[in-house]
Amino acid sequence: MAVNLPTDLLRSFAAIVDSGSMLRATERVFVTQSALSLQMKRLEDIVQTPLFRRDGRRLGLTPAGTALLDFAREILAANDRAVAALTGDGLNGPARIGFVQDFAETLLTGVLARFAELNPETQLQVRVGGSAELLELLASDRMDVVLCMGAADDPAAVQTAPMEWLGSAEVARRAPLPLAVLERPCRFRDAALAALEAAGRPYRIALETPSLSALRAAVDSGLGVTCRTDLFMDRIISPAEADLPPLPRVAYARHIRTAPPQAIGRLADLVLNGVLETKLQS
Repeated sequence: MAVNLPTDLLRSFAAIVDSGSMLRATERVFVTQSALSLQMKRLEDIVQTPLFRRDGRRLGLTPAGTALLDFAREILAANDRAVAALTGDGLNGPARIGFVQDFAETLLTGVLARFAELNPETQLQVRVGGSAELLELLASDRMDVVLCMGAADDPAAVQTAPMEWLGSAEVARRAPLPLAVLERPCRFRDAALAALEAAGRPYRIALETPSLSALRAAVDSGLGVTCRTDLFMDRIISPAEADLPPLPRVAYARHIRTAPPQAIGRLADLVLNGVLETKLQS
């Protein structure tokens, strides 16, 4: 007799692996932690072998669990493709979108409002974070659409814009140059430091923060200057005003999950249109 592997159990299994714990996995599969435990016990009974082992506070996979994970992803992908082909949509669960904070402040309201009008029954999950974090979530199937910053030649770029020196020209003329920067990893921080070092312009980091709001407050208060696009603020410092080196361009990059259902495709299109409608400098 053939043994069937239920897709709901496989989806929960993959969610636990990707999340690193049953508690965090509950946010993805919308069942309680006790229900998840029962699901995994049932799955282990079906395959007749343990799938998890404890690695400190984190769940690890046994060799059998590692082998099953690859099959689970193939089965789930085939299942989702079949549903999408037959129903024309195939969206299971919420639509998950991630923005870097620059876009969250300029595009979020309009994009989400339009999506809600087109898909009134679909739940939205929104994550605001750094580009590296959001791309990691997308790669582990925890995001459907991501709008972030990338290199100017990023294949996912929908538009490019110049990086700008932002703040007060008077502050920018100080020596050494006081900088306000985000914590690593940050594309803008790296570009600013590389440009200053290549130009031989002395600088000091006056403020380092993980928060874009704190960065804006520091620049507004004259604590330092920063490097970003004009999405961040309109206080652009001309390089000629303060002997500042030129900066590279940056891409606004839209990334989409593999084989997205129609609802996710519509969300991605709304994100693209939102970027284009801002008439960003190109």
